[in-house]
Amino acid sequence: MLLAVDAGNTNIVFAVHDGTEWRGTWRVRTDAERTSDEYAVWLLALLGHAGLKPTDITRCAIGTVVPAALYNLRRLCRDWFDCEPLIARASLDWGFEIRVDAPHEVGADRLLNALAAHQRYRGPLVVIDFGTATTFDVVHGDGAYLGGVIAPGINLSIEALHRAAARLPRIGIGRPQAAIGRNTVAAMQSGIYWGYVGLIEGIVARIRAEFDEAENGRLKVIATGGLAPLFAEGTTIIETTDPDTTLDGLRLLAERNPAPTLVRHSRRDETLP
Repeated sequence: MLLAVDAGNTNIVFAVHDGTEWRGTWRVRTDAERTSDEYAVWLLALLGHAGLKPTDITRCAIGTVVPAALYNLRRLCRDWFDCEPLIARASLDWGFEIRVDAPHEVGADRLLNALAAHQRYRGPLVVIDFGTATTFDVVHGDGAYLGGVIAPGINLSIEALHRAAARLPRIGIGRPQAAIGRNTVAAMQSGIYWGYVGLIEGIVARIRAEFDEAENGRLKVIATGGLAPLFAEGTTIIETTDPDTTLDGLRLLAERNPAPTLVRHSRRDETLP
């Protein structure tokens, strides 16, 4: 079975795939200081609850946009599952071209989303990921990654609004009943929600204009991330929501690339990258 680890700026998602389906998916707050043993105490208990054993894990794959978290995640795979993890990097075999100025600068999550979305939906695509940042990634009909857009995430915007304006409270995100708020919280919720709907529609429209759909084909718009269903309710631009896009990308990447050879190091070797 494959242990897939998707380490984002806010949360780290651990999931196990048995070759046919995902057997369990769990998340923990991202903390670069958390040790491999701390991960293991938490994760092994959840594996047991799902009827899985550490020996069931035969491969590990990690995709991370938090370099500081990689060391302990790698040690988790080595010390507790006897696997050398495959690390999602631009230098691996992705099965498509990365047509940007500096491929090594592209976040692993964006490439994983492109891989999984193309495999599942084909055709030209825009993949919107509602994470710590809201990203828009463009995939050519042949699967090539063409680049995209990075905007502040919804929760970042909410937090910034609360911190920068002394009299504005911290709010939760939800679809407001009306655009015109009758109180401060309702007005803020409207601004955040409909503001992001406008951002989604505006950026997709500009991408479509630059992509030249008449020549290259119509772009399908796929959304992933926890807030994808909420924003899909507010616009017809989003055609499909797919919560497992990044994890599926890790699974597909592991299938395309050979398993790395296990590297044994002393636990005292804190210089290992």
